[in-house]
Amino acid sequence: MHAVKRAAKRAVAVAAAASVAVLTVLVLDTAPAQAVRPPGIPSLSTAQSELNALTVANEANGDSYDRDLFPHWKAVDGTDGCTARQYVLKRDGSNVVTSDGCQPTSGTWESDFDDATTTSVSNATIDHVVALSEAWASGASEWTTAERQAFANDINSPQLWIATTSANSSKSDYDPAEWMPVDTTGLRCDYVKAWTHVKYLYDLSVDSAEKTAIQSHFDTYC
Repeated sequence: MHAVKRAAKRAVAVAAAASVAVLTVLVLDTAPAQAVRPPGIPSLSTAQSELNALTVANEANGDSYDRDLFPHWKAVDGTDGCTARQYVLKRDGSNVVTSDGCQPTSGTWESDFDDATTTSVSNATIDHVVALSEAWASGASEWTTAERQAFANDINSPQLWIATTSANSSKSDYDPAEWMPVDTTGLRCDYVKAWTHVKYLYDLSVDSAEKTAIQSHFDTYC
């Protein structure tokens, strides 16, 4: 039942995000380096409705989390065999040069989370906005491995963001009650809308402190 519900929600989000992803790639061909946010970030009104619909529950099963339970950085359909990581680095970077069509070897990447720029491929990490361990404790422990793989490699929702290694490490697996990115124009609003949308899309729960913080961030930053 959960799988059907997630699939229905995801189909709508993917259809809306597809045109955004295409436009983003076209813009990157000529635009100067700038932070490119992932596709599918909803409007405030949509995010608010999604937040209101989320199940509030304490996190559970955290002790049994294992990152290998979420097969990540796998080849994604429609990317000519590129992994989700390679695809996002090409999609959201500037002047990206690749070897064999997939692996970036040079380029410029803007990390929204700490308002930093990097030209080092090794310093341009891909962050899961809803961390894999957070997802596990919020309902993904009940998913199949295939569902967890889809979640970990979702290039169509606002789940994958470019972040420097330091920003990625600072964020860790914290939720919006525990960590927020720097307060650049519109970022915190987009961040919590993205977080909420991913949780809604995958029918994940929120704990009470998390939901309260998200609502506060909506009121403050949006």
